[in-house]
Amino acid sequence: MQAAETLLRETARDLFVGGVWRPASGGATFGVENPATGEAIAQVADATEADAKAAMDACVAAQPAWAATAPRRRSEILTEAWRRMLAAEDDLAMLMTLEMGKSLEESRGEVRYAAEFFRWFAEEAVRISGRFELAPDGSARLLTLRQPVGPCVLVTPWNFPLAMGARKIGPAIAAGCTMTVKPAQQTPLSMLALAGILEASGLPAGVLNVLPCARAAEIVAVCLDHPGARKVSFTGSTVVGRTLARHAGERLLRMSMELGGDNPFLVFADADLEAAVDGAMLAKMRNIGEACTAANRFFVASSVATEFSERLARRMAAQTVGPGLSGAQVGPLIDERARSRVAELVRAAIDGGARVLTGGAAPEGPGYFFTPTVLVDVPASAEILHTEIFGPVATIQTFETEAEAVSMSNATPVGLAAYVYTRDLARALRVTEALEVGMVGLNRGVVSNPAAPFGGIKASGLGREGGREGIDEYLSVKFAAIAV
Repeated sequence: MQAAETLLRETARDLFVGGVWRPASGGATFGVENPATGEAIAQVADATEADAKAAMDACVAAQPAWAATAPRRRSEILTEAWRRMLAAEDDLAMLMTLEMGKSLEESRGEVRYAAEFFRWFAEEAVRISGRFELAPDGSARLLTLRQPVGPCVLVTPWNFPLAMGARKIGPAIAAGCTMTVKPAQQTPLSMLALAGILEASGLPAGVLNVLPCARAAEIVAVCLDHPGARKVSFTGSTVVGRTLARHAGERLLRMSMELGGDNPFLVFADADLEAAVDGAMLAKMRNIGEACTAANRFFVASSVATEFSERLARRMAAQTVGPGLSGAQVGPLIDERARSRVAELVRAAIDGGARVLTGGAAPEGPGYFFTPTVLVDVPASAEILHTEIFGPVATIQTFETEAEAVSMSNATPVGLAAYVYTRDLARALRVTEALEVGMVGLNRGVVSNPAAPFGGIKASGLGREGGREGIDEYLSVKFAAIAV
């Protein structure tokens, strides 16, 4: 692993457009800071509207040849990128920790997780199939093809800067689509490093373009309005997703939207409580709680609520808080705005009558840290129960019946993920079917897997990423009727 200073010096900071690394037109840059200290660590090229047009022009120019590239060649490029990511795991992890804040151990896990999307879609690239059949009345042969959608606009978030990029880029490459990626302003370095890996893996010029920028709305708008754009894929908040969907809808672009969640975690009276607490720590504390799949609302059977709450509070209190590079388990939140929002939610809940079992405040010192927190007796009206927390805070409520638990879980306009702990198989199946979500973790605290379809229902989004379904988002269906 390189020293942080050396790594930052050697990391790309320019735009990547048409296979060329170059400054932004006009030469503007913006700062990237380390959330553990609040200090700037890099200046990165700040893309302009002209740069966005150039990136989309590059996509359009590269699209015909890339679509005609043999599936096996696309597969080989993804496989080589997978190998290179694993070989660079330590440096990629350090870079991610420096710009995002998560622990070095979690960053290493994300590198492996992100790389696995390239391996998965390398295998899917050579399995894009169609159909050839006789019409029922015998009058024609029916030929069905699946072809690349075309140039894509990919907008990725800051919380998983490598994995969310790989989860979109992998299937786009496998399907034969070109793309322009707009990474989050807070974490552009990881995406630029990923672009370098794909370039070194043999990806042709123009297939992937990367536009770091400080003015996301303006730059994405130019990309969406480009006449060559055919699809947008976005991961982020439901509010921003709705805005993008309206814009994309004007042009009738294909859309994939992976949006926010208000995810319930259900613990029934017959659950293995130790396993439930283990799962709760994963579901709540993965990525410092800054994950769309994070458990937001804990619903626990009243007969075991006290024991579960005390066990969880002990585990949360034992977590070490500090800079990710220091070996601490809980790093900083992404910025001061994020920390202030979490603090305000917690303070309002406490003012409304919630009781603190552990945590409840930000520690003193530099960086955007917040102490792992467990709240019980939270009033039903508290905002923290009705919004995505995006921080290391668990709220616990009790229930009496299965129907009540399901009703409380579904009382939200979003539906991304849910977690269920029970040893009753019949109940497990009933509750899984009744929950209004796109994914369920049954006796496990992690639902994400590159081989499985990731996504939600209701206001949690459109489409799926990962699994066999993931590549379908980048393919169009064409039908030909052939005379007999």
